[in-house]
Amino acid sequence: MSKKLFYQDQYIRSFTSKIKRCTEDENGRRFVVLEETAFYPTGGGQPHDTGTLNELKVYDVVEVDGEVRHYLQESIDENLECVGSINWERRFDHMQQHAGQHILSAAFEDVFSLKTTSFHLGTDICTIDLDVSNLTNEVVEEVEKLANTVILENRPIVAKWLTADEASSFPLRKQLSVEDNIRIVIIEEFDYNGCGGTHPSSTGQIGSLKILQVERQKKQVRVHFVCGNRVIQQLGEKQKVIQELTPLLNSPQPQMKEAANRILQHSKDLEKQVEQLKVRILEYEAEHFLDKMECVHSQQIIRSTFNNRPISELQQLARIISGNTNNTVVLFVNETGENLQVVCSKDKESYLDMNQLVKAILPLINGKGGGNAMFAQGGGDKTMSAEQLAEAILHLID
Repeated sequence: MSKKLFYQDQYIRSFTSKIKRCTEDENGRRFVVLEETAFYPTGGGQPHDTGTLNELKVYDVVEVDGEVRHYLQESIDENLECVGSINWERRFDHMQQHAGQHILSAAFEDVFSLKTTSFHLGTDICTIDLDVSNLTNEVVEEVEKLANTVILENRPIVAKWLTADEASSFPLRKQLSVEDNIRIVIIEEFDYNGCGGTHPSSTGQIGSLKILQVERQKKQVRVHFVCGNRVIQQLGEKQKVIQELTPLLNSPQPQMKEAANRILQHSKDLEKQVEQLKVRILEYEAEHFLDKMECVHSQQIIRSTFNNRPISELQQLARIISGNTNNTVVLFVNETGENLQVVCSKDKESYLDMNQLVKAILPLINGKGGGNAMFAQGGGDKTMSAEQLAEAILHLID
């Protein structure tokens, strides 16, 4: 088994060790096993460390049967003494987030008896899932306040290796997942939890904790949060957005919500007006088509071809015409690139079935579509011109 220096001192940033072996895994990925290492492997919800071995980049670290594998893109000289260097910024960030999660989960459980069912330490944001279907803002605010109080009290964070009997004497927050080599992380008089991750030596080093969002996740609640330097990063990002929005909304920060609501309402009103104007234009266009009416076997026909016309407009136009005429069928064919679209509509007096008409013509263009007796549509390949397809539909009526 590899000797894990990060359990002796989580603040080790560099170390030297001998190489035990260099080989490849079943996927052909090259890795190195050292006699001892400060690289933390992925596990317990905490991502792996990165860094270098003899200045070669370590891009992944995993533990398999007690040995820690360091994955490298390049070959390493097995005969040289190995010098390892940890990406400290990444390691300390993970320490802050992981310890913050312990405090947050303990706060939810201590105050409201809400158990944490899972934890994810993401690149930018962390989450925990709570065994509850709903969470009020008041609960969130109280838990966040308690978590930050514990952080500011700068309580010691201590890790102990215990036997199962020794561990049973502690008020553990959750059931242990192992029966030997038990490691308990302790925040005195607040949280006692089995954990194999790395944490700072005191809660004050977490800095602060901020809950960003709460959302329903199936039958549970997912809490999004950040700790330490990520809080500063989030604050900076949000402050930048606020500064950019201030001149756009012409409003200071306290009035931004009201200003944004006014703009959104104004936009909705304009959209409604635009839709009303579009309908009026289509109604005017519909009157124009009445002058192009044909008569086929006592059936009045209005047909036309279009190029790259939005299909929604043609649907609406056809319905307007049908709604303002008697015994009339509307046949529209629209050409869009390499495709043809068909829209057929009628009023109640016409004896034709639009669905049957469209289904009869679709094989000519390898198309799909359908509808009902009053209105149908479809589309397919451009196997002929729009005019030829319109003529073919007319012949079906003949």
